[in-house]
Amino acid sequence: MSHVTLDTSTSRANPTPSPQKRVTIPALRNRKGGDPIVMLTAYTTRMAQLLDPHCDMLLVGDSLGQVIYGLPSTLPVTLDMMIAHGAAVVRGSYRSAVIVDMPFGSYEASPEAAFASAARVMAETGAAGVKLEGGAAMVPVVEFLTRRGIPVMGHVGLTPQAVNALGGYGARGRSNAEHAQILDDARAIAEAGAFGIVAEGVVETLANEITAAVPVPVIGIGASNQCDGQVLVIDDMLGMFERTARFVKRYDDLSGRISAAVETYAQDVRSRAFPGPEQVYAARD
Repeated sequence: MSHVTLDTSTSRANPTPSPQKRVTIPALRNRKGGDPIVMLTAYTTRMAQLLDPHCDMLLVGDSLGQVIYGLPSTLPVTLDMMIAHGAAVVRGSYRSAVIVDMPFGSYEASPEAAFASAARVMAETGAAGVKLEGGAAMVPVVEFLTRRGIPVMGHVGLTPQAVNALGGYGARGRSNAEHAQILDDARAIAEAGAFGIVAEGVVETLANEITAAVPVPVIGIGASNQCDGQVLVIDDMLGMFERTARFVKRYDDLSGRISAAVETYAQDVRSRAFPGPEQVYAARD
């Protein structure tokens, strides 16, 4: 099957096709210790189109619950929501490997339940793989999925779906016991067959240890620049929110620029400066 790249100068929902091969899961695994992997979240077709030329992976994160839907956490996100947004991102991307988060409650009950959910994600979105949270307890699920052809990315450290059990969103791995547990979790998930692991919100020394200890790429978020790659929530990175986590670097201030543009539009409407001659249709003779 041929893939396509996007000519953003003329395209909206329908990109201009040209041959393009997606980044594959084996290629990502082989990036361990090599060139850093670039990963960002995406939730819509248009954003996927803009990010795709620059990224190796696009993560359809369950963070869409907060970013897109205004929910208080990721916990209310449903499988149907993830599938809808996953399919949208796949439609808008032609190079990056698209990974879709498994939402809370869709994989924890049993390996069989996890397979049913993951099979829907893969079949209905066209994604390259799924991501799930948890450590050693998720080993049977990771093994079950990977042995049946579903690529799995792990997620250790600060796991937002377990925020109630963790007691908040603070950094993990500060105590010796938690440090050792998270390191063991990462090793267990890698041995179970995960092709990569997200390490979120862990102290820098622990992130470095995890990266050195496992044979698969470790993608950091609030971790260390020595990880095999990095991921951020796109809306945080672009400055769409006034408040972000400590580990976020704001590369723009889109919220400010959008507000300024809308203010100018409102002024033009109220003064009748818009629409002008360039935006209206003249009558035919």
